[in-house]
Amino acid sequence: MPAWQYIMSNINDTYFDGHYKKIWKSIIPDELTVKETDFMLQYFKLQPGSRVLDLMCGYGRHSLALAGKGIEVTAVDNLPDYINEVRNNAEAENLPVHPVLGDVILYEPEGNFDLVICMGNSIQFFHKDEVLQLLKKIAAHLHPGGYFLINTWSIMEIAVKSFKEKAWSMNGDLKFLVDSKFLFSPNRIETEHQIIAPDGTTEIKQSVDYIWSMNEIETMLANSGMKMTEVFSIPGRKKFTLGEPRAYIVAQRS
Repeated sequence: MPAWQYIMSNINDTYFDGHYKKIWKSIIPDELTVKETDFMLQYFKLQPGSRVLDLMCGYGRHSLALAGKGIEVTAVDNLPDYINEVRNNAEAENLPVHPVLGDVILYEPEGNFDLVICMGNSIQFFHKDEVLQLLKKIAAHLHPGGYFLINTWSIMEIAVKSFKEKAWSMNGDLKFLVDSKFLFSPNRIETEHQIIAPDGTTEIKQSVDYIWSMNEIETMLANSGMKMTEVFSIPGRKKFTLGEPRAYIVAQRS
């Protein structure tokens, strides 16, 4: 087993169960999902019948919105609660969504796609070795000229400005405390999260976000058969500049 696997449990394994499911929904405004989905439809020229693969789909905010426009979506996540929610909502609205429960690194897609998306900082949950494996798989299942869209807020160009060792906030009736460390070899932010409920019970989560530079991401994409074409801070409207709070990275199959 590679040494990096001993650093911390992957955020992808357990982080989004428990209270954080509620917190995650509340911190992502609906209008952001609308803007991101509209960008995907227009920029990538998606039409009814286009195929999209949504990796780490969460509760399906993009999958369901795209499917509502007639896009055929395969939605993959490792959390059963999320996949059940996506399935129930898709069935209730008769939407063309195929939910898949599984680890995105091990998942083997069926057929080719016009667009693959990995949103909500999800790609930073994985070590570079795993990401390279994932990127090669994505490139192999994109139509010629197909696109890959990454949304992140943990690349080096963002993290060096936004990093805080300690922070706390209130989310509804939940108190959320964060204690982080910026570490190296590999570059990463390890965090302990405490979520305190009104009755005083505490839920403790540990997470790791791996940090790469934009140049490292561009190199990984190139080594996987994709070319980074544009980077936005506001999708489709504002190009990314140093220190912006988020990035939308567009890559195309070479």
